[in-house]
Amino acid sequence: MDEVAVFTRQVLSRSSDHKRAMQLLARANIPSQMIAILRQELDSMVRVIYLLSQEPARRTTLIEASVKGQQWKQVNGRGRVTDREMVELAQQLQGWTCSVYKFGCAFIHLSNLHDYNDRDPMQQLTTEDREAILAHCRHYHGGPARSDFPDLLPYLPKVLDKVSGNLEYYLGQLQEGFFLRPAEI
Repeated sequence: MDEVAVFTRQVLSRSSDHKRAMQLLARANIPSQMIAILRQELDSMVRVIYLLSQEPARRTTLIEASVKGQQWKQVNGRGRVTDREMVELAQQLQGWTCSVYKFGCAFIHLSNLHDYNDRDPMQQLTTEDREAILAHCRHYHGGPARSDFPDLLPYLPKVLDKVSGNLEYYLGQLQEGFFLRPAEI
């Protein structure tokens, strides 16, 4: 079995579901789930970026673990690879990953941001996180002009499309055996 092909198929299948779900959620105006879907797509992207930074033998081990439904273990076998270390690696490459990932996590786990009908989640973020999210959205998607949560919502499908496009690009690099040296990040 070609584990890279199976892994790629898994990731693309998940991504396809995310795109369909985002369309439905945007029409139904369910903001918390739109952001949760975006966070899940970002999870796929940071995992693929992490794989690209691993030496070939290590990469193979991690891909095999994914295909078998196992957690990724540290090189020494003690503990698992954490989301934090994968996100921090992707942050070096993307520059906005940490803020968007953290914002998305707040919608996956019950948090104060779920009170978005009465308190604006964007105003509850640190200035740094809010500005990182808005700067990314403005740079790549042309808006929003204001920093309020309702103003951000129409851009979420575009953000998902951008993350999905990046994910597909990185999957192509993974299939080609590309290696992202830490100095290149």
